[in-house]
Amino acid sequence: MVDLAAWNSFYVIVGSSAGALTGLQFVVMTLIAQKAPARADEAHAAFATPTIVHFGAVLLLSAILSVPWQEVLPVAAVLGLMGLVGIVYMIVVAGRMRVQTAYTTNFWDWLYYALLPLAAYAILLLSACTAPSHMTEALFGVGATALLLLFTGIHNAWDSVIYLVLYSNQESIHGSEKNESD
Repeated sequence: MVDLAAWNSFYVIVGSSAGALTGLQFVVMTLIAQKAPARADEAHAAFATPTIVHFGAVLLLSAILSVPWQEVLPVAAVLGLMGLVGIVYMIVVAGRMRVQTAYTTNFWDWLYYALLPLAAYAILLLSACTAPSHMTEALFGVGATALLLLFTGIHNAWDSVIYLVLYSNQESIHGSEKNESD
């Protein structure tokens, strides 16, 4: 499987990035946890946890594609299962986004937190299904999945941190104004 070996450097870079970003996300969430807004648990399940799952999926993809597979069918089956599980998970996430009350979602939230990751997992499933007959194209689809999940995760992590920092600052400002008027 020479085609797969040619992607090794790509997955070393992407997988390392996903691992580092996952660790960074844990550090940031730990620091922000002391200032968590009301109903944060609902929001974490809809916004923060999926970001970690996407970084983990990129890391898993990188590990799977770094294995020296001898045949295409086993790797295609693993990738197909991963794509299918990702699609089901994104349906669950969309449901969590819809019912959570901690934050009012807008178009961009639905795009980055639900639609783009759903598209990435669908591309992964499609790539896995076409891998036996179109290996080169399928590998580009898997690479696109990894990058889409990585960049979506970066956006979502940044978006979450900015929201929490600004929200916490507003709470601090309003709280101190309230205390000064008492």
